[in-house]
Amino acid sequence: MNNANTAIAALRHTTKRYDQNDSVNDRVTKDVGTLNDLIELLRMENSMGPDKILPCDGSTEWMGSTTLKELPKHFRKDWQLHVKTWFDQPGKKKSRRVQRIKKAAQIAPRPVDGLLRPAVRGQTVKYNMKLRAGRGFTLEELKAAGIRRKEARSIGVSVDHRRRNRSVEGLEANVQRLKEYSARLIVFPKKANKPKKGDADAQTVAAATQLRGAILPIAQPENTDVERPLGDAPKVHAYATLRKARSDKRLKGVREARAKAAAEEEKAKK
Repeated sequence: MNNANTAIAALRHTTKRYDQNDSVNDRVTKDVGTLNDLIELLRMENSMGPDKILPCDGSTEWMGSTTLKELPKHFRKDWQLHVKTWFDQPGKKKSRRVQRIKKAAQIAPRPVDGLLRPAVRGQTVKYNMKLRAGRGFTLEELKAAGIRRKEARSIGVSVDHRRRNRSVEGLEANVQRLKEYSARLIVFPKKANKPKKGDADAQTVAAATQLRGAILPIAQPENTDVERPLGDAPKVHAYATLRKARSDKRLKGVREARAKAAAEEEKAKK
């Protein structure tokens, strides 16, 4: 590519003049003479190296050399410093497992999963079709389930005094969740020889085991949407009705003023 550019540059800067009707081939023939001369010109350029530029007048004498500007080399230098490795993955896996075992032993006989969480809906239309674990039960849910606010944390129930119940269905679902948890709950007495009201007996305590999985996993409700055939076109279009009501409300004052002016004009004519 460099050879061809050099030869073309030598042809373009020649002192010879061309006729308007001459084609490119005619001009090349006039400049170089024959095809052999052009090949010899390229051979000379190759022998001198790519950093030399042929003179424009076609002579073989060099007036000087000019170094061609090289394109920048976009190498990715110091890439070793930016590589993120994961060589400690097997060791971290083992350390996480050891930490889980230690934590389970520390909080035993309480469940490994922690506190009981309510089933709530996600925010916005994108996520509200699925149930997820919330921060804590509301005070209304605890009251309906018969659990005191200060007692809840002592028996493994999370509390969120900020959340509010927006639907009866959600309230009833979480109350049922609390009742099911209370039915399965085993409360260990602080003193084995002096159990209090609500504490489990010695036989139940001896047979109790630590729960390793999730506490009452949240199950997604079944989809009850059923395809139904569409009937005839509705007689009342909701969108058009709402738009018309909005327009009537916006133009109410203008229309009343216009009607009043028309009435006064009719009265003045009489």
